[in-house]
Amino acid sequence: MESLPTLAVDYVEMYVADLQVATLPWTEQYGFAVVGTADTAGRRSVALRQGRITLVLTQATSDRHPASAYVRTHGDGVADIALRTPDVDAVFTHAVAAGARPVRSPSRHPGPGPACSAAIGGFGDLLHTLVQREPGAGPGLPVGFSDAPPAGTSGADAGELLDIDHFAVCLPTGELDIITDFYIATLGFSETFKERIEVGTQAMESKVVQSASGDVTLTLIEPDPLADSGQIDMFLERHAGAGVQHVAFSSADAVRAVSTLSGRGVRFLSTPDSYYDLLESRILIRDHTVDELRATGLLADEDHAGQLFQIFTASTHPRETLFFEVIERRGARTFGGANIKALYEAVEVARSQQRA
Repeated sequence: MESLPTLAVDYVEMYVADLQVATLPWTEQYGFAVVGTADTAGRRSVALRQGRITLVLTQATSDRHPASAYVRTHGDGVADIALRTPDVDAVFTHAVAAGARPVRSPSRHPGPGPACSAAIGGFGDLLHTLVQREPGAGPGLPVGFSDAPPAGTSGADAGELLDIDHFAVCLPTGELDIITDFYIATLGFSETFKERIEVGTQAMESKVVQSASGDVTLTLIEPDPLADSGQIDMFLERHAGAGVQHVAFSSADAVRAVSTLSGRGVRFLSTPDSYYDLLESRILIRDHTVDELRATGLLADEDHAGQLFQIFTASTHPRETLFFEVIERRGARTFGGANIKALYEAVEVARSQQRA
């Protein structure tokens, strides 16, 4: 395969039903600052930033804007994973030739913001806006945004979220191999990991695809149709198709980040106490103590390259189809296979408690 220009996450856009309501938790609980706004072309948007993370929240003000149909179908959710590249034309041309759906052809933009942008379709109805900025440019805003003076608590004081580690994507049965091959062919990703997870009578298949630079990672998951229905099936039903189940934010110190976020009102999934009773027999924990992990609910795992610590938020989505993750990597390159099962079990416990 020909070498493609490097790709990185530029921003993530979520379509929401109520912009004011959706913005508040990000600023008050997660500590993001509002850095840009837009109010044109049938939508109102805000751009939020913490560390190298830029989140864009968009509410439709016209039925003609795609956010309107998206929210009716899915509820609030991730609609666009924008990818930064030094050559939008080359990436767009290659992707479309390899089978990607063209959404917007490359166009140049004068003034501040991206120098060039385009868009292609990804999994389900998610978009990938391709963004080209001036060499050496730091985090920027989408086309059509105006700068807003940063206000509120800084990210460094509000949880120390640094970057986007990965996206977890739920796919209908039969699409795992198709979407894996799609990202390999269209954007030059490679498959870096695969795993089958079984929890009781439920099961799912997972593959990880990653951009050549390693800066964009998608964990793709599909349910096993021969197993009992579980949370992946629930997501697909409530979300009405493929979509992003969670976004993982990296942190330099997950214990401190979770303590801070919890104190600001972010709710995390609880972990059974027995998990920590058995943890030391499985892993010799470094950098943190088991007591710290127990107090914060963090999960731990390791691979040949090091350890990782991770935790998942309780979903506040009305359909329970979107949540988030805090992850700290101490050299580890994989995704905590044992913890995927632990997460699955924790979500099932939460679902059982809600039904009781």
